[in-house]
Amino acid sequence: MATQVIVLNGGSSSGKSGIVRCLQAELPDPWLAAAIDTFVDALPPSLRTTEAGITFAADGGVAVGEKFKRLEAAWRAGVAATARAGAKVIVDDVFLGGPASQEPWREALTGLDVLWVGVRCEGTAAEAREVARGDRPRGMAAAQAERAHLGVEYDVEVDTTHTEALACARTIAAHLT
Repeated sequence: MATQVIVLNGGSSSGKSGIVRCLQAELPDPWLAAAIDTFVDALPPSLRTTEAGITFAADGGVAVGEKFKRLEAAWRAGVAATARAGAKVIVDDVFLGGPASQEPWREALTGLDVLWVGVRCEGTAAEAREVARGDRPRGMAAAQAERAHLGVEYDVEVDTTHTEALACARTIAAHLT
């Protein structure tokens, strides 16, 4: 079976979005992007500022509530259904709960051929990117740089600290079946 889903996990500003764009350009078949940031942007404003949804602390911490969790589960199921319907999908996510965050994806993607990818970036480099972007709470990238990977199992890992997104994408592509 050929790989149907690529799941990229890494902290904020680790370079996942750039890798997704490079994979889409490099791979011969079309691949859809499904990013947690796009999911969060799709939430109604009332769920982007309340405990029931998602909140961002001044220090970069992230907390999610029950309504967010229910909608996120539906989003994961929708991504999986898209892959089952024949589309190839690249997921861009941040596993803040380590294996507890990976497990719902494993369940949703049961029966699909999935490539699990860790996207690492040293905290200081991610923090510099975060400051340059200006669209994240300061401290988020540094706080997530290692936390997103604790206990998570991968098929391949890349590190964007000193490696460009295109080279990382080519490394990932070499692991596709």
